[in-house]
Amino acid sequence: MVRAAVLPAVNAPLQITEIDLPEPGPGQVRIRLAAAGVCHSDLSLSNGTLRQPVPAVLGHEGAGTVTAVGPGVTSVSPGDRVVLNWAPSCGDCHFCGLAEPWLCANSGLAANTPYATAADGTELYPGLGTAAFAEETVVPARAALPLPDGVPLADAALLGCAVLTGWGAVHHSARVRAGESVAVFGVGGVGLATIQAARIAGAASIVAVDVSPAKEELARAAGATDFVTAGEDTARRIRKLTGGVGTDVAVECVGRADTIRTAWSATRRGGRTTVVGIGGQEQQVTFSALELFYFGRTLSGCVYGNSDPARDLPVLAGHVRSGALDLSQLVTDRIGLDGIPAAFDAMLAGKGGRSLVVF
Repeated sequence: MVRAAVLPAVNAPLQITEIDLPEPGPGQVRIRLAAAGVCHSDLSLSNGTLRQPVPAVLGHEGAGTVTAVGPGVTSVSPGDRVVLNWAPSCGDCHFCGLAEPWLCANSGLAANTPYATAADGTELYPGLGTAAFAEETVVPARAALPLPDGVPLADAALLGCAVLTGWGAVHHSARVRAGESVAVFGVGGVGLATIQAARIAGAASIVAVDVSPAKEELARAAGATDFVTAGEDTARRIRKLTGGVGTDVAVECVGRADTIRTAWSATRRGGRTTVVGIGGQEQQVTFSALELFYFGRTLSGCVYGNSDPARDLPVLAGHVRSGALDLSQLVTDRIGLDGIPAAFDAMLAGKGGRSLVVF
């Protein structure tokens, strides 16, 4: 039996309880978690914005040590340090064939298959296929990525979602070039990772935007050159900071229609806006046909940073070892499983960066 945070139903309070976790079957790996980040996507799964069969153990941003492997597993061995990949590509679908593993049609299959049982025998589902809000988990082998040396295991949990997403938004989606200006909307865990990625890319200026002025210190520590408290005139103030032109790139990490529209409006003619935040179906963004023609801007969605985790993880580890990427800057609270509900409340209130569950 292992302790876990169980979501019994959509919009129900999490229950910290013991669950029965089986030994890994064919193609599976059992992992003892060192840490798990509390991501806004977990909140979206708990309130029904994102679909997830329940009851479920949430948590998808994690790192730990392999304790056992099932038959046929050769990619990792007991004792290996690994990072969880919540969207492992199958390698066989149409999108994998296009070398776009972040769009894999089969990456979510594990989330729809029970993986453990509650004390009363009820079957439990793994949130986003990984179930990282537990002392241990069992995942498909392709969801366990070997962690390169030189990266602290607990902090490495952040590489599994926030950092891969922010890094990919900058380097793969927006393709920020040295000397360009970047605006980052939302200074949570992903936003802070995005700011660091923009700094590493050589952005000349980085404008951080958030509803909370208390986020300025976090943003500047990550590399922001300017900070704007979000309001009705946000786009105008950003253009003023960039000589009246607007930024070359905007990265939206919130997932709200008004924020997406503001991010788009804050870029220059020909600018590029990448949307990382996950919003609900009711969030509708509108543009006039004339402004689309006149401004010539690009608006694009971004899934998991358009990243290939197997390719990008060693690159990120190199930046961690060099000191260019500081994972600890993303973390504002280190908590236990009991602290997850409070971490959800903090996200809803727009407070802090990443909360990290440390086991």
